[in-house]
Amino acid sequence: MAVQVPGTLIGSGRNADAYDVGDGRVLRRYRDGRDARRVAAEAQVMVHARACGVPVPKVFDVSGADIVMERAVGPTMLDVLGRRPWTIRAHARLLARLHELVHQVPASGLTGFALRSAFGEGVPDDDHVLLHTDLHPQNVILTRTGPMIIDWEGASYGPGIVDVALTWVIVGFSEIPPAPRVQAAVMRVFQGAFTRSFVRAAGPVDESWRHTAIRLRLADPNTLPTEAVRLERMAAAAPRPLETGR
Repeated sequence: MAVQVPGTLIGSGRNADAYDVGDGRVLRRYRDGRDARRVAAEAQVMVHARACGVPVPKVFDVSGADIVMERAVGPTMLDVLGRRPWTIRAHARLLARLHELVHQVPASGLTGFALRSAFGEGVPDDDHVLLHTDLHPQNVILTRTGPMIIDWEGASYGPGIVDVALTWVIVGFSEIPPAPRVQAAVMRVFQGAFTRSFVRAAGPVDESWRHTAIRLRLADPNTLPTEAVRLERMAAAAPRPLETGR
């Protein structure tokens, strides 16, 4: 039975709010009036990924714009990196391992989930796998029992390297929080070090896939304007046209 009245607000993201509804459960409610079929597809993907061994919160119910799921308790990977920057390499390798787990889920099992893909509609190719498309340190909760991947609203399918390239562009070019100049410079150094460590563990990511990731990121309405400016400069300097197809 769907929860009709949210509990305590515990977080707000780009498109949704999260409420603690008790009994170790959280309600994720979209604010943008999106089609219930998209929400249902997200829940289906989470259930399927969990059944395939991906560390994903258990889904209890989905209704309209609401998903009731297991509450993942713990800091995000980003929080831990902020407090313990010397763990950059270890967490970059962990993030790469989480990508591997996601990409072990073949796209053939997703055909009934109404997912959209940047690589065309219809039956996925044999090398197409489940993609998270937003798998970065802020979407990994480090619980007492292990990491858990959250925020599956962008789930799709395609070549696994797409996910790796998207993480490269998200982590490597995301906005640095406001800080004094020296502190901001140090944060950029750590940002670059984490990005390089991740790509070494999960890549390699060649130029064509980097260009594809830039194009996909620019098409994301949630990309910040300052980030978009940097990415547009990179796109303009690309030696070949950027393509989102194969």
